[in-house]
Amino acid sequence: MRQAITHIIFLLCVSGSFFAQSKINQFLKPSDSLNKSRGNTVLISEVSLATTALIGLDQLWYADYPRSKFKTLDDSGEWLQMDKLGHVFSSYQLGRLGANTLNWAGVSKKNQIIYGSILGLGFLTAVEVMDGFSEEWGFSWTDMAANTLGSGLFVGQELLWQEQRILLKYSFHQTRFAKQRPDKLGNGLSEEFLKDYNGQTYWLSANINSFLKTDYIPNWLNLAVGYGADGMLTGEPNDPLFINQNRTRQYYLSLDIDLSRIKTKSHFLKTIFDVLNVIKVPFPAVELNSKGRLKMHYFYY
Repeated sequence: MRQAITHIIFLLCVSGSFFAQSKINQFLKPSDSLNKSRGNTVLISEVSLATTALIGLDQLWYADYPRSKFKTLDDSGEWLQMDKLGHVFSSYQLGRLGANTLNWAGVSKKNQIIYGSILGLGFLTAVEVMDGFSEEWGFSWTDMAANTLGSGLFVGQELLWQEQRILLKYSFHQTRFAKQRPDKLGNGLSEEFLKDYNGQTYWLSANINSFLKTDYIPNWLNLAVGYGADGMLTGEPNDPLFINQNRTRQYYLSLDIDLSRIKTKSHFLKTIFDVLNVIKVPFPAVELNSKGRLKMHYFYY
């Protein structure tokens, strides 16, 4: 009797799951034409999230430091440019996210590109202006150049190919340096993921088949080149408090998977794949560093 009841409960759960997934799939399916209700939802959500984020930054981050007159600074030589790649990555991904949500609302391709790129570049420009009025930091023209480059990478591919053949991705591994400066490089995985530049790698992941047009290579297989850095305890290489830094640039060659090119009829899975597609899939990798040393990683992330 218990077994029969278990089977009935299982069948009810499965049928309920399929029903729920069906509703989710219908909700996540992009509109074929402009859906004003969805468009208003996207607009209100994006403006609200951006405003909330900027207010949160002002209260939780900038409030701890004195305000100043607007000033600029040149930080182009810091962190072996890893922080600049972070700006490129953020601007690219915000533009891509903005365009995808507008696609869900049935907005035209042209407007997806325009307003999607404005989302990323506009938000990061606002953050940069806030830096300019903080005594601790300053408005960085090289940060702005990196933000523009990230948006340009997204927009340029859409105009040239009407698709993203070359993705900008991110990977991370913990390093020993964070324990030496947890206040600067993060304390624990959740902080180190964002702060420890030694463990970050940024990748240009190019879809092979979109260029070669061959039937012999899986449509989802990518070739990826990456850049990382190691040995950094401070932004500046000649910091008098940390004179023995062994700062090294690292260049990688690896394979990757473009999750957005995996065929599925499920819009739920497509959405999950799209979100996860910002992360470089771990694969074997070859590393060449700025000291001329070659190293093989059997599983790099």
